[in-house]
Amino acid sequence: MSNQQVVCRSCHHPGLTSILDLGRTPLANALITPEQLSEAEEMYPLELFFCANCTLVQISETVAPEKLFREYFYRSSFSDTMLRHAESVARELMSSRKLDTGSLVVEIASNDGYLLQYYKQAGVPVLGIEPATNIARIASEERGIETVTEFFGNELAKTLAEDGRHADVIHANNVLAHVADLNGFVSGLPLLLKETGIAVIEVPYLKDMIDLTEFDTIYHEHLCYFSLSALDHLFRRHSLVITDVARLPIHGGTLRITASRNDAAAVQIASAVTQLMEEESEWVGSEDFYRGFGEKVERLRKELLTLLKQLKVAGKRIAVYGASAKGSTLMNYLGIDGRTLDFVVDRSTVKQGHYTPGTHLRIYPPEKLLEEAPDYVLLLTWNFAEEILAQQAEYLKLGGRFIVPIPEVRIVEAGA
Repeated sequence: MSNQQVVCRSCHHPGLTSILDLGRTPLANALITPEQLSEAEEMYPLELFFCANCTLVQISETVAPEKLFREYFYRSSFSDTMLRHAESVARELMSSRKLDTGSLVVEIASNDGYLLQYYKQAGVPVLGIEPATNIARIASEERGIETVTEFFGNELAKTLAEDGRHADVIHANNVLAHVADLNGFVSGLPLLLKETGIAVIEVPYLKDMIDLTEFDTIYHEHLCYFSLSALDHLFRRHSLVITDVARLPIHGGTLRITASRNDAAAVQIASAVTQLMEEESEWVGSEDFYRGFGEKVERLRKELLTLLKQLKVAGKRIAVYGASAKGSTLMNYLGIDGRTLDFVVDRSTVKQGHYTPGTHLRIYPPEKLLEEAPDYVLLLTWNFAEEILAQQAEYLKLGGRFIVPIPEVRIVEAGA
């Protein structure tokens, strides 16, 4: 059904189509301290819409960025997968772009320096932009990475450019989906780039989210869900050309795009861009395609709830791995809490000792799995399943089992 009140974040077209309503949920990363357990939590609508004009898929609610990102619990460096991914792309670009001591690499949403550290170690000058002051402090103090603690946009780009900061490479990994002012963010990129510079941007890919029923990637920090077509509309509006694209498996399916200023000499568009745009033309504008997503989500919800109920009736103890944002969406949408689940473990020391938003489960270190030996563990950070299952080999050897909920519900045990 169409909602005339919702206006597109990218093209400002009114009257978007509702795809999926996940109800009112707490902020996915708003972990709770023991002292806050008795306080009422803020809840916000979480509904997904589609813009027929520019094909952007987006949620309707905008929570103030200051509330979401000034203090942040996610640290990229706690994932070995993320570190390997970061080192690989840094080495690839240092080689292909011939970066040296006279270059500049900027990362927007640079987190704890997980990516820029590899450039810095090779002697390439770097600049991080990270609004979360607690995380930016780690990058600065522990890794020596100069970090600007501001939200990126047109004004900050102008200020940096006026200070003589012009980038050979701008990275923006998993940040564009978080941006309330899309046009302000993207319009800042050509201002900060050298004429020959490139922006390398990674976003979760809409097609993978829908094909694999990854509804738990929908939460209030993720305002937008991108196809290449939607990105092309957005970037062309701001004097940028997408010159290359690659589909990556990380995070359950990611697009990495490379963009250049449209005034750069001899801009060449790779065949991968044309090919993917042609593939998307078959589904990207279809309301039926998006409606089918909602139906798949409901089927998965019923299947997972049925399994968990059967296990509890049988007297099984169930823990959770991953106090993640996606885990918060899944648990709150399914309505599962301490009546079904016993506790949560997470590798992030920043999260340990807190409680999960909405569901109020205490977060412990992963060693708790060996101490308590629950019968099953619901793996909510399924996008790092291979890494986590390898780390938890001892728990599996003891007879423990993991429930992997997405893309389909499956149970993993030792030797499987």
